[in-house]
Amino acid sequence: MSKVGRWLAFLSVISLLISLTGCNTIAGVGEDISGSARAVQHSL
Repeated sequence: MSKVGRWLAFLSVISLLISLTGCNTIAGVGEDISGSARAVQHSL
């Protein structure tokens, strides 16, 4: 694996962990996505 590939994988894992921390749980991620989709749908 190249240095760039490793760096990209590392950043992906870090961003996933940060997003899970913000939502607390994987179920929270689903609720956040659903809430965002509903907000967009209502605005249309």
